[in-house]
Amino acid sequence: MSDEESGIVSDIAARAAHREGSVLTPAVDATAVAQPGPHGEPRPNLERTGAAIERHSARSVSIVIIAVLAVLYTLYFARDFFIPIVFAVLLTFLLSPVLRALARLRIPPPAGAALVVLTLLAAVGGGVYGLSGPAQQLASSAPQTLKAASRRLRRIILPVQKATNQVEQVAGTLSDSAGARPQRQVVVNSTPSIGSRIFGTTQKLVAGILEVVILLYFLLAGGDLFLQKFIKVLPHSGDKRKAVDIARAIEAAVSAYLSTAFMVNLVEGAVVALVLWRLKMPSPVLWGVMVAFLEFIPYLGAFAAVVILGVAGLATFDSVPHALLIPGSYLAVNLIQANLVTPMLLGHRLTLNPVAIFVGLTFFFWIWGVPGAFMAVPLLATLKIFCDNIVSLAALGEFLGERDDDERRVMIRERP
Repeated sequence: MSDEESGIVSDIAARAAHREGSVLTPAVDATAVAQPGPHGEPRPNLERTGAAIERHSARSVSIVIIAVLAVLYTLYFARDFFIPIVFAVLLTFLLSPVLRALARLRIPPPAGAALVVLTLLAAVGGGVYGLSGPAQQLASSAPQTLKAASRRLRRIILPVQKATNQVEQVAGTLSDSAGARPQRQVVVNSTPSIGSRIFGTTQKLVAGILEVVILLYFLLAGGDLFLQKFIKVLPHSGDKRKAVDIARAIEAAVSAYLSTAFMVNLVEGAVVALVLWRLKMPSPVLWGVMVAFLEFIPYLGAFAAVVILGVAGLATFDSVPHALLIPGSYLAVNLIQANLVTPMLLGHRLTLNPVAIFVGLTFFFWIWGVPGAFMAVPLLATLKIFCDNIVSLAALGEFLGERDDDERRVMIRERP
């Protein structure tokens, strides 16, 4: 080894010593003696090797992967902690304009927050109390409802059922000829109920609601307290301005989406309830409220509403065409809402492409279950605003956005 190469190795070892204790520190032996390689082989470029070791990108990829996995595991295993907090923050965005309107009437924020929270609790409590009777009656008659729906559904799928029975008979004949006798098995149904799968136990549900209510009051009463504290600890004025811009953009976008979606879903639920009442469907108000809540879940909510209303229609009416009018009427109202009303009201406030919405919906449903599906679109909008205002995340924000027709036209014109 020449003196120059020895100096390069010593320099690499000295720089590695400054990072002693890191799991990413390369093990370099400064006392090692290099053996000459075969004749004619190219000599190693130690300067290039040292530059590759010192390069930040060589270490950042693995750190990013570990950080992403750590965030995913944290969000999944700590979902009981995060879900009430995120719900409270989203409700704060929705109710902040109301609180500002009360502030213009010279009502102090603590009193205004208490008034808003109490009004919200009274509205939700009154609605739950009014719908508890029909909901309890529907839950108690669910087994008979499913049996009646399955009987009427057989009229539609009778040819498929006959073919299935024939296949089963052939399979049974073959098994009998082979001497195989079916054994009777006792299956113990220990799976949790549907309600417990969606909302968890009653104790957990009550604790989560109480946490959301208390945190919502403090967030509304505090106003911009946490934003001011966060801006105060930022060292640079440019970061302070960027933080304010991001916070205002998130609040405006999420508030506009939630308020508009709430009003649209409320009107759609009322229209569906009116149509079902005209079709002589029992408890139309209950079905309208169900539709209004399910519409907060993109794609899957409409699919679930069609399935539920289809089963309810088949269980209620003897005539299959009349029963199919129940989900059909909802589907017609939903198509009008999704393709005409919502685009006209929301416009480009949430420029998220459908693929990003569906992937985000699947991700949050996997991480947080049904509550995550309700919060998927606001959280995706928040993520896109962050990405659009942070240079290193701009590529992710571009993938989340919709197609830019103006840019596409320019690219087509410039294509040779």
